[in-house]
Amino acid sequence: MVSPKYHIFVCTSCRTNGVQKGFCYQKDSVKVIEKFMEEIEERDLSGECMVNNTGCFGICSRGPIAVVYPEGVWYGGLTPEAVVEIMDQHIESGEIAEKYRI
Repeated sequence: MVSPKYHIFVCTSCRTNGVQKGFCYQKDSVKVIEKFMEEIEERDLSGECMVNNTGCFGICSRGPIAVVYPEGVWYGGLTPEAVVEIMDQHIESGEIAEKYRI
């Protein structure tokens, strides 16, 4: 069983009731997930960090959204460039990337 130090969940706009608003998806949340995956690979952090897509977090206006565990820090307004900052500050330095914190 994999026990990563960090687990990152990124909204891709799915809802269990079948309604898909699509805000995060329309704002390129898939590119955000891809960038997290790329950064994890490039930084050789695949054993320490895992990323998964999720359904809607319910605050679409702040999307794309990611939540980083174990701290439970919510980040919003994400872009691929924001991912680099979050990886630098939060994942590698252990400090919250306040610029994107919700």
